[in-house]
Amino acid sequence: MIYRNGIIFKEGKFVREDFIVEDGIFAAEATSEEETDLNGKYVIPGLIDVHTHGAMGADFSDGDYDGLKKMAEYLGRSGITSFAPAGMTLPYEVLDKAFATGKKLHDEMPEGHSRLMGINMEGPFFSEKKKGAQNGAYLKNPDFDAFEKLFDNCGGLIALADIAPELPGAVEFTEKASNMTTVSIAHTDADYEQAKAVIDAGATHLTHLYNAMPPIHHRKPGVIGAGAECDDVIAELICDGYHVHPSSVRMAFKLFPGRICLISDSLRCCGMPEGKYELGGQDIFLKEGVARLEDGTIAGSASNVYTCMLNAIEYGIDKETAVTAATLTPAVQIGADDRVGSIDTGKYADFVVCDENLKPHDVYIGGKKL
Repeated sequence: MIYRNGIIFKEGKFVREDFIVEDGIFAAEATSEEETDLNGKYVIPGLIDVHTHGAMGADFSDGDYDGLKKMAEYLGRSGITSFAPAGMTLPYEVLDKAFATGKKLHDEMPEGHSRLMGINMEGPFFSEKKKGAQNGAYLKNPDFDAFEKLFDNCGGLIALADIAPELPGAVEFTEKASNMTTVSIAHTDADYEQAKAVIDAGATHLTHLYNAMPPIHHRKPGVIGAGAECDDVIAELICDGYHVHPSSVRMAFKLFPGRICLISDSLRCCGMPEGKYELGGQDIFLKEGVARLEDGTIAGSASNVYTCMLNAIEYGIDKETAVTAATLTPAVQIGADDRVGSIDTGKYADFVVCDENLKPHDVYIGGKKL
């Protein structure tokens, strides 16, 4: 199939260019003369969310395959064609079950569903002081042997492993784990020196910038300062309109030029009505678009990453930068940029046809319209 007359996002910019899809893959040559006229619509790669816990009443940590499929179907319909679901601070046996469910979805790759391209191990190696909505009852110090067992049991699908740098053994954990996965700094009260130590040891990612970490201060630059000055560090950002002020969104893109990874941090209440839900064994309450614990602590979001990308554009981030932050950058961070994240020959034909404001019209996964 030849797609003509579209404005395609390619190599960081929008260009008027045709593209070809053959057998679910972007191809260099067409084997037939069949064509689709895009009539000047915009085309972007399918978005990738590397930090989403759930949607449509389902949570990855439930370890329920049908629930995970429901989540993947919702993401696909929303223009998020690949994802790395995030676990929680929970017992290892609970995580092991959830990760096994993730491997099953990854291996089966059901048609019409977002592709599970990795797993985000968010917890349990976190600080009590900055645990946020993580369940403090299950917090642990870094344990490489436990991580390695979980990693092996799910076939090496853990693409992100989160850690608080101030915990005992954090540097040693990072030195080992960074040879197997992307290590991220998260849920931490670390100072600059502690953060810099794990970055020097191989950490290249910051989990939900600003959230669950000390604020930047001119005498205490902390995690944010340590990450910003290192060109290898990518920072996640939640642009749901609640977690981060629009001015701080703009600041983040300046502090981390070309190094922002948009995420949703969505919970099972994403796509659902207001009410009471569950997160890692704790009750959460969705009201007026915000999910909180009973004590008022803000939890994850009720937005998907496509909405977050559109919000970033509304806040003043240019389209090209926002699209990259929701496609190629997350693909690189989970080691999947050879298969997804851009409209390039040989990659999965996952793309979204949009209007000029990038509002989605049609979603294609493997070249098939949903």
